[in-house]
Amino acid sequence: MIHIVLGTKAQLIKMAPVMKELTLRGISYNYISTGQHKETIDDILNNFQIKQPDIKLYSGKDITSILSMSVWSVRILVKSFINRKKIFNNDKKGIVLVHGDTLSTVIGALMGKSAGLKVGHVESGLRSFNLFQPFPEEIFRKITFNISDVMFCPGKWAVDNLKKYSGIKIDTGLNTLYDSLNHAGPSIGMIGDVNIPEVPFVIATIHRFENVRNAEILGKIVDLIGSVSEKFKLIFILHKITEKKLKKFRLLDKLGSLSNIELRPRYDYFRFIKLLKSSEFVISDGGSNQEECSYLGKPVLLFRNVTERNEGLGTNAVLSEFDPNVVADFMKNYESMTGNAVKTEKSPSAVITDYCIDFK
Repeated sequence: MIHIVLGTKAQLIKMAPVMKELTLRGISYNYISTGQHKETIDDILNNFQIKQPDIKLYSGKDITSILSMSVWSVRILVKSFINRKKIFNNDKKGIVLVHGDTLSTVIGALMGKSAGLKVGHVESGLRSFNLFQPFPEEIFRKITFNISDVMFCPGKWAVDNLKKYSGIKIDTGLNTLYDSLNHAGPSIGMIGDVNIPEVPFVIATIHRFENVRNAEILGKIVDLIGSVSEKFKLIFILHKITEKKLKKFRLLDKLGSLSNIELRPRYDYFRFIKLLKSSEFVISDGGSNQEECSYLGKPVLLFRNVTERNEGLGTNAVLSEFDPNVVADFMKNYESMTGNAVKTEKSPSAVITDYCIDFK
């Protein structure tokens, strides 16, 4: 049987096309939620018309702090070990699919191994080669590489990053997010409740731990975003953890006081993509946003020092390293970075599904 262990919003968005592909082919799967994120999860399930989890290991508040994550992870691991036979339907020959670089990824992989099942890692092979950027994601990936039996990689470059690991490597060509965008496309035109500004605008979305963990770093980001808002209307999407840190460091009022910045709550996936497509460019520290913009040909300014992804670099994506000169140059030249949408004949989700169907 195919088991899918997910915990975050981003993981669900990227695995939804695989789940839809399985359903389209009449293949049942066991969807297990670790509950790391709860906010907007139901919206995403509705977006993609995915079933509710078969098993929920946790149904409390979103895990947004180191302390809550520590308590949650121990609780989930103990619960899953004790109930592993029930969780995996007494399966002894199946495969457990985990995704990405979160604590839920590691937990899902450990759950699968403890149940005697094979582990497949989707979006495998991404590396920054710096353990502390991104932190803790780079560490979670290395742990998962060592646990995984099958590694589904979004390109040859990702396969090459896994040479020293013993698992089977499958090149899916692109990230499954490519399929997520294709699923979103037909529905976007029917969505009428997204307020699209009548003037050129920019989207900013910041949430990474290394960017929000202290006042100095987050303060510098607020200043850079303020400089962008002097030339463009800017919509700042408030992630829960970012809003919490902005309030803690007394930066939320400063950000909200800038006349050309509008603070908005997070959207479901389809509505966010509609907003993104209408924007001039995107400012983000998110890997998924980097991939989305690459596939859509949308300019993106990465508020990061390093990135573990290749998508868009040298074409539509610029790594800012928080340099004001890079930010200013990007604003002057972003129009030259706009490109055509990526097209591929083979769906990454279909490649993963094909392998899992034939898995023995």
